[in-house]
Amino acid sequence: MCCMTTAERSLGAVREKVLAELRQDIVAGRLRPGDRLVERELAERFGVSRVPVREAVRALVAEGFVYFDTPRRALVRRLDATDVQELFELREALEVYAAGLAAQRATPEVLADLEELLDRAAVATEAGDAETITDVNTLFHDRILAMAGNGLLISVMEPVDGRLRWMTRRNEEWQTLLCEHRELYEALASGDPERARGCALAHVRTNYRLTLRQLFGEEASAETSSDASTDAD
Repeated sequence: MCCMTTAERSLGAVREKVLAELRQDIVAGRLRPGDRLVERELAERFGVSRVPVREAVRALVAEGFVYFDTPRRALVRRLDATDVQELFELREALEVYAAGLAAQRATPEVLADLEELLDRAAVATEAGDAETITDVNTLFHDRILAMAGNGLLISVMEPVDGRLRWMTRRNEEWQTLLCEHRELYEALASGDPERARGCALAHVRTNYRLTLRQLFGEEASAETSSDASTDAD
């Protein structure tokens, strides 16, 4: 197999830079659902040719952020209730399992790292800095996945991580999430896998209800709470 040329590596680096910035614009809400991604305008914005822009847009389509409503018209997706449900079902299955493993494999160094992230989240929550809160909370969950020590779990979560951040960015009940992260930290620090799984499950389901409320209103959130109560019975 031939090695990549310098030009190919350079083009790949440019595409990744454009992709990362566009993805962050979507997650942070600077690009909103329904906004159009125009190759010419984006190429001018980034000072690059249309080729890396076109490839970055295709990558965003594969990641679920963008879709083509015509062969040449790319729009930021509008999430529907099914999108949210499916993503949180996956998150519930994987993050709960990961929390149990992480409680068994926690080290003082990683726990100290989680504490530092909680402190940063508290400062951002006090300031109402939504973008920083989202970034720090994502790092918190990434650290727990890493602590679980299962590479396959990380590889399964990686393709949907951006979409989860995109959804939870809409959730403005930051104080509730901060409290639940503190409880999850305490469970992990206890070394009790069952306690950690229970906290993780409660946290994911709370986040799901809050996200539904923010996106679709109180009625959607109430229906989910009712379903969760039935499952518990």
